[in-house]
Amino acid sequence: MKVACIVEGDGEVVALPLLLRRLAEWRTPGHFPEVLTPIRVRRDRFLNREEEFRRHLLLAGAKCGNDGWILVLLDADDDCPATLGADVLRRARACVPHRPVSVVLANREYEAWFIAAAASLNGCRGFMCDPTDAIDPEAPRDAKGWIKAHMANGSYGETTDQPAFTARMDLQQAFDRSRSFRKLCNEWNRQVARP
Repeated sequence: MKVACIVEGDGEVVALPLLLRRLAEWRTPGHFPEVLTPIRVRRDRFLNREEEFRRHLLLAGAKCGNDGWILVLLDADDDCPATLGADVLRRARACVPHRPVSVVLANREYEAWFIAAAASLNGCRGFMCDPTDAIDPEAPRDAKGWIKAHMANGSYGETTDQPAFTARMDLQQAFDRSRSFRKLCNEWNRQVARP
Protein backbone atom coordinates (compact mmCIF):
# COMPACT_ATOMS: atom_id res chain seq x y z
CA MET A 1 0.00 0.00 0.00
CA LYS A 2 1.17 3.51 -0.82
CA VAL A 3 0.29 6.47 1.41
CA ALA A 4 0.04 9.88 -0.28
CA CYS A 5 0.01 12.72 2.24
CA ILE A 6 -1.04 16.33 1.86
CA VAL A 7 0.56 18.68 4.40
CA GLU A 8 0.89 22.43 4.88
CA GLY A 9 4.34 22.92 6.34
CA ASP A 10 7.89 22.40 5.14
CA GLY A 11 8.66 20.64 8.42
CA GLU A 12 5.86 18.11 7.90
CA VAL A 13 7.24 17.20 4.46
CA VAL A 14 10.20 15.60 6.27
CA ALA A 15 8.64 14.82 9.67
CA LEU A 16 5.36 13.16 8.69
CA PRO A 17 6.89 10.24 6.73
CA LEU A 18 9.17 9.64 9.71
CA LEU A 19 6.20 9.71 12.08
CA LEU A 20 4.18 7.34 9.90
CA ARG A 21 7.06 4.86 9.71
CA ARG A 22 7.26 4.97 13.51
CA LEU A 23 3.49 4.41 13.72
CA ALA A 24 3.88 1.37 11.48
CA GLU A 25 6.39 -0.17 13.88
CA TRP A 26 4.34 0.74 16.95
CA ARG A 27 0.71 0.29 15.87
CA THR A 28 0.74 -2.17 12.97
CA PRO A 29 3.79 -4.45 13.12
CA GLY A 30 4.02 -6.46 9.94
CA HIS A 31 2.29 -3.76 7.88
CA PHE A 32 4.78 -1.36 6.33
CA PRO A 33 3.13 0.81 3.69
CA GLU A 34 5.23 2.94 1.39
CA VAL A 35 4.94 6.52 2.61
CA LEU A 36 5.45 8.83 -0.37
CA THR A 37 6.99 12.29 -0.16
CA PRO A 38 4.13 14.53 1.01
CA ILE A 39 2.50 17.09 -1.24
CA ARG A 40 2.91 20.52 0.35
CA VAL A 41 0.05 22.98 0.06
CA ARG A 42 -0.72 26.44 1.34
CA ARG A 43 -3.54 25.87 3.82
CA ASP A 44 -5.72 28.85 2.93
CA ARG A 45 -5.44 28.31 -0.81
CA PHE A 46 -5.96 24.56 -0.46
CA LEU A 47 -9.08 24.99 1.66
CA ASN A 48 -10.56 28.03 -0.09
CA ARG A 49 -9.85 27.49 -3.79
CA GLU A 50 -11.86 24.58 -5.06
CA GLU A 51 -9.73 24.05 -8.17
CA GLU A 52 -6.54 23.87 -6.06
CA PHE A 53 -8.19 21.55 -3.54
CA ARG A 54 -9.32 19.21 -6.31
CA ARG A 55 -5.98 19.32 -8.16
CA HIS A 56 -3.98 18.30 -5.10
CA LEU A 57 -6.38 15.51 -4.16
CA LEU A 58 -6.33 14.13 -7.70
CA LEU A 59 -2.53 14.23 -7.64
CA ALA A 60 -2.47 12.37 -4.31
CA GLY A 61 -4.94 9.84 -5.70
CA ALA A 62 -2.75 9.24 -8.75
CA LYS A 63 0.38 8.90 -6.62
CA CYS A 64 -1.06 6.35 -4.17
CA GLY A 65 -2.61 4.16 -6.86
CA ASN A 66 -5.62 1.86 -6.71
CA ASP A 67 -4.72 0.22 -3.40
CA GLY A 68 -3.40 3.34 -1.69
CA TRP A 69 -4.58 5.78 0.90
CA ILE A 70 -4.68 9.59 1.00
CA LEU A 71 -3.91 11.28 4.32
CA VAL A 72 -4.56 15.02 4.66
CA LEU A 73 -2.79 16.47 7.72
CA LEU A 74 -3.32 20.14 8.52
CA ASP A 75 -3.03 22.37 11.57
CA ALA A 76 -6.42 23.25 13.04
CA ASP A 77 -5.17 26.66 14.20
CA ASP A 78 -8.30 28.33 15.62
CA ASP A 79 -10.79 26.04 13.89
CA CYS A 80 -12.57 23.16 15.59
CA PRO A 81 -10.72 20.05 14.38
CA ALA A 82 -13.87 17.92 14.34
CA THR A 83 -15.97 20.41 12.38
CA LEU A 84 -13.32 21.45 9.86
CA GLY A 85 -12.05 17.88 9.54
CA ALA A 86 -15.52 16.57 8.68
CA ASP A 87 -15.99 19.30 6.07
CA VAL A 88 -12.60 18.68 4.44
CA LEU A 89 -13.25 14.92 4.44
CA ARG A 90 -16.65 15.38 2.76
CA ARG A 91 -15.12 17.58 0.06
CA ALA A 92 -12.16 15.25 -0.41
CA ARG A 93 -14.36 12.19 -0.85
CA ALA A 94 -16.31 14.04 -3.51
CA CYS A 95 -13.06 14.70 -5.41
CA VAL A 96 -11.58 11.21 -5.11
CA PRO A 97 -14.44 8.80 -4.38
CA HIS A 98 -12.30 5.94 -5.69
CA ARG A 99 -9.64 6.27 -2.94
CA PRO A 100 -9.72 5.92 0.84
CA VAL A 101 -9.16 9.35 2.41
CA SER A 102 -8.49 10.42 5.99
CA VAL A 103 -8.31 13.96 7.31
CA VAL A 104 -6.49 14.72 10.56
CA LEU A 105 -6.21 18.20 12.01
CA ALA A 106 -3.51 18.64 14.64
CA ASN A 107 -5.09 20.68 17.40
CA ARG A 108 -3.75 23.46 17.16
CA GLU A 109 -0.46 22.71 15.45
CA TYR A 110 1.70 19.65 14.75
CA GLU A 111 3.96 20.93 17.55
CA ALA A 112 1.16 20.32 20.07
CA TRP A 113 2.08 16.64 19.75
CA PHE A 114 5.57 17.54 20.98
CA ILE A 115 4.03 19.31 23.96
CA ALA A 116 2.05 16.14 24.67
CA ALA A 117 5.31 14.15 24.70
CA ALA A 118 7.46 16.93 26.18
CA ALA A 119 8.92 14.78 28.98
CA SER A 120 10.45 12.44 26.39
CA LEU A 121 12.04 15.36 24.53
CA ASN A 122 13.94 16.82 27.48
CA GLY A 123 17.53 17.46 26.40
CA CYS A 124 16.84 16.88 22.71
CA ARG A 125 18.33 19.72 20.63
CA GLY A 126 18.37 22.00 23.68
CA PHE A 127 14.69 21.52 24.61
CA MET A 128 14.06 21.74 28.34
CA CYS A 129 10.83 21.60 30.32
CA ASP A 130 9.64 20.55 33.74
CA PRO A 131 8.38 16.95 33.34
CA THR A 132 5.80 17.61 36.06
CA ASP A 133 4.26 20.51 34.08
CA ALA A 134 0.65 19.49 33.48
CA ILE A 135 -0.06 21.82 30.55
CA ASP A 136 -2.88 20.80 28.22
CA PRO A 137 -0.90 20.15 25.01
CA GLU A 138 -3.71 21.34 22.77
CA ALA A 139 -4.37 24.57 24.66
CA PRO A 140 -1.50 26.88 23.57
CA ARG A 141 -2.53 28.88 20.51
CA ASP A 142 1.09 29.12 19.43
CA ALA A 143 2.52 25.65 20.04
CA LYS A 144 5.62 26.54 18.00
CA GLY A 145 6.15 29.52 20.29
CA TRP A 146 5.76 27.33 23.37
CA ILE A 147 8.41 24.94 22.04
CA LYS A 148 10.69 27.88 21.12
CA ALA A 149 10.37 29.31 24.63
CA HIS A 150 11.62 26.00 26.01
CA MET A 151 14.66 25.79 23.72
CA ALA A 152 18.00 26.65 25.35
CA ASN A 153 18.98 28.84 22.41
CA GLY A 154 15.50 30.36 22.02
CA SER A 155 15.23 29.06 18.49
CA TYR A 156 12.99 26.42 16.90
CA GLY A 157 13.35 25.48 13.23
CA GLU A 158 10.53 23.54 11.60
CA THR A 159 12.71 21.89 8.98
CA THR A 160 15.42 20.81 11.42
CA ASP A 161 13.86 20.45 14.87
CA GLN A 162 10.50 19.04 13.79
CA PRO A 163 11.97 15.87 12.22
CA ALA A 164 14.40 15.44 15.15
CA PHE A 165 11.59 15.74 17.72
CA THR A 166 9.39 13.42 15.66
CA ALA A 167 12.13 10.79 15.72
CA ARG A 168 12.55 11.09 19.50
CA MET A 169 9.07 11.76 20.93
CA ASP A 170 7.39 9.08 23.03
CA LEU A 171 4.43 8.04 20.90
CA GLN A 172 2.53 6.56 23.84
CA GLN A 173 2.84 9.86 25.75
CA ALA A 174 1.51 11.77 22.75
CA PHE A 175 -1.31 9.23 22.36
CA ASP A 176 -2.27 9.49 26.03
CA ARG A 177 -2.25 13.30 26.15
CA SER A 178 -3.44 14.44 22.71
CA ARG A 179 -6.84 13.77 21.23
CA SER A 180 -5.75 14.83 17.73
CA PHE A 181 -2.74 12.48 17.89
CA ARG A 182 -5.10 9.64 18.86
CA LYS A 183 -7.16 10.54 15.78
CA LEU A 184 -4.05 10.10 13.60
CA CYS A 185 -3.29 6.74 15.24
CA ASN A 186 -6.87 5.54 14.82
CA GLU A 187 -6.92 6.52 11.15
CA TRP A 188 -3.59 4.73 10.69
CA ASN A 189 -4.97 1.55 12.24
CA ARG A 190 -8.18 1.73 10.25
CA GLN A 191 -6.49 2.27 6.89
CA VAL A 192 -3.30 0.25 7.18
CA ALA A 193 -4.73 -2.81 8.90
CA ARG A 194 -7.77 -3.02 6.63
CA PRO A 195 -8.17 -6.34 4.76
